[in-house]
Amino acid sequence: MYYLEVFNKLNKAKVRYLVVGGVALVLHGVVRLTADLDLFVDLEENNLNKLLKALAELGYKPRLPVSPTDFANRAIRENWIKEKNMLVFTFLHSKDDFKVIDVFVNEPIPFDRAYSNRQTLKAQGVTIKTISFKDLIALKKISAREQDLKDIEMLEELNKK
Repeated sequence: MYYLEVFNKLNKAKVRYLVVGGVALVLHGVVRLTADLDLFVDLEENNLNKLLKALAELGYKPRLPVSPTDFANRAIRENWIKEKNMLVFTFLHSKDDFKVIDVFVNEPIPFDRAYSNRQTLKAQGVTIKTISFKDLIALKKISAREQDLKDIEMLEELNKK
């Protein structure tokens, strides 16, 4: 599982990140297929530079024809949000195109709060920082796409058990 390699690298680089999206659902116990890895990261420039360095060392490059350092620039990110309605910045592995990482370009909920609420899991000796159950539901409510609403139902059903 390529995710573990990514988590291990991010942890060693001391990147402040949280796993969100489909992988977070699976880590919380929901049975669901997902292909990409969605990350919510601290958008502070130093943290983003650590993220970019770690991903580059693993062979990831931006999907868009831009410099990866553009992602660390707040003004550029804000322009992408405004002009292109961008929600995530996508990184693709240079050799394995099935390895896709989407990183939020803004904070749908306050990162520091979500980070303090995080759940930490271990898989094969690798620490995985995952968004809390409650904050995952909050993110899904913000997106409110059909799949997100179904995900909320599954999370709430799981919470009843």
